[in-house]
Amino acid sequence: MKQKTRYTLFIVLLLLIVFCFSGIYRMPYYIYKPGGADALDPIVSVAGSDKSEGDMHLVTVRGGQATPFQYVMAHILPYHQIEKLEDVIPEGISEEEYTQAQLMQMESSQEASTVVAYQAADADLQVDYQGVYVVSVVNDLPADGILKPGDHITGIDDKTVNEATDLTTYVTSKQLGDTITLQINRGDKQLEKELKLEALPDTQIPGIGITLVTDREVNEDPEVTFSSGEIGGPSAGLMFSLEIYDQLEKEDLTQGLQICGTGEVDYEGNVGRIGGIDKKVVAADKEGCAVFFAPNENGAEDSNYQLAKQTAEDIKTDMKVVPVDTFEEAKEYLEKLPEK
Repeated sequence: MKQKTRYTLFIVLLLLIVFCFSGIYRMPYYIYKPGGADALDPIVSVAGSDKSEGDMHLVTVRGGQATPFQYVMAHILPYHQIEKLEDVIPEGISEEEYTQAQLMQMESSQEASTVVAYQAADADLQVDYQGVYVVSVVNDLPADGILKPGDHITGIDDKTVNEATDLTTYVTSKQLGDTITLQINRGDKQLEKELKLEALPDTQIPGIGITLVTDREVNEDPEVTFSSGEIGGPSAGLMFSLEIYDQLEKEDLTQGLQICGTGEVDYEGNVGRIGGIDKKVVAADKEGCAVFFAPNENGAEDSNYQLAKQTAEDIKTDMKVVPVDTFEEAKEYLEKLPEK
C-alpha cells in the first residue's frame, strides 16, 4: 500500500512539474490571437465634447511569447497565428525596446489622427516639427551598432531634419558608398555619427537601415487627451481620427451604432494596411459592432479588406465590412447611415 501511495505521489508530482513547465517555459515562438474591441470614448477626450449615443471602438490583437501549452492550443484554436520570435522581435532588440517602439508608433498615430480630424472639422490646430526618432535598427545594415531605438535625429550633414521625409529624401538622393553624418540627441548627450550608405535589402536604394517616426508637437484647441495605456502600434489611427472628429462635431457621427475598424492613418488621411485583421474582425464581432472599416489598399486582390470580408463570411457575422482608402471615405459612409 505504501509503495502504491509513493507511486501515486510521484505521478502527481511529475504531472505538476509538467503542468508548470508547460505554462511557464518560454518557447522561441510568438502567438497572435483575437484581442478586444474597446470603446474609445474613455480613451480619447476632446475638451467640452458631448458623448455620442453609439461608440467608436479600438480593436486589438493580443500577442506574446509562447509557452508549450499556448503553442499546442494555437494549433487547435481558430484565428491563432504562430510566428518565429525572431520574425517578430528582431535579434538584438530586447522585449523592452520592442515595446517602446510600439508605444512610439502609437504616439505618432495619435498625432496623425489628431491632425486629420481637426483639419476635417476646421478646428484650431498648429503643428511644429522637431526632428525624427529612430524606432528600430535593422541588423547588418550601416546603422546596426551605431544608432539605437529612441535616438532623436535633428540633422544630417549639418542640414536640419524636421520630419522623416527630410532624412529619407536626402539619403536616397546620395550614391551607394557615400558617407553621411547624423546629428542626434541620445538622452542628455548630443552626438554625431558617421554612416556609409549601403543598398537596402532587395533594392539598389541607398540607406542606413532604420525605421523612423517624426517628432511633432501638435497644439490643438480644444485640447484632446489620450489614455491608451500600454496599447502600442499604429493601427488605431483611423478609429482615433473618427472618434476625435465625432467629439469635435455637434452631430452624432456614430448614428447610435457600435463602430469598429482598423488601419494606420497618415497626416493626409490615407488609410494603410495593418496586420492581424482577421483576428480583429473576430474581436469586433464578439463586441457586437455593426460596422467594421478595413483598409482597401486601392482594391488590391490581397488587401486587408478582402481578408476581413472573407473572415466575416467564415464566422457568419451580420457586421458590415466596409472598404476604405481614406478617413474621408469612412466619415462620409457614417454620415450617410440612417439614424438608429
